[in-house]
Amino acid sequence: MVAAVGARGADRARAAGADQVVDGTGDLAAAVTEPVDVLLNLAPIDPDAFAALVAVVRDGGVVVSTTVWMPTPGDDARGVRAVDLFVRSDAAQAWPSSSPASTAASLHVDVAERVRLADLPALHARAAAGDLPGKVVVTVAD
Repeated sequence: MVAAVGARGADRARAAGADQVVDGTGDLAAAVTEPVDVLLNLAPIDPDAFAALVAVVRDGGVVVSTTVWMPTPGDDARGVRAVDLFVRSDAAQAWPSSSPASTAASLHVDVAERVRLADLPALHARAAAGDLPGKVVVTVAD
């Protein structure tokens, strides 16, 4: 597993089982040393940079993205499929069965913290300052 993270997330990525950790702010396509079966994107990324990452996916692989504001790139000529994953608040929601990863692994999202909806403006300010340690769950009720 290859993880693209900021400097603060490298230790957490290794602890979670990443075989290779690369700088998420650099040239990811150049940093990945072996083709991958699945490219999973969970964060906003420049569309051109995202499209360039399809090159690191092996023939017949899949690109999965939760950033639904832009199309997920694929490569029909190489059989690299593009899957838009719409996330909803449903613990029973399964990983897409069409994914090669569905038979080999499960997805675990490490939640770094939970914040109240009322604290959303402060959370956005922290995100803009680059001061979030990972994924955040926003709760409606206390």
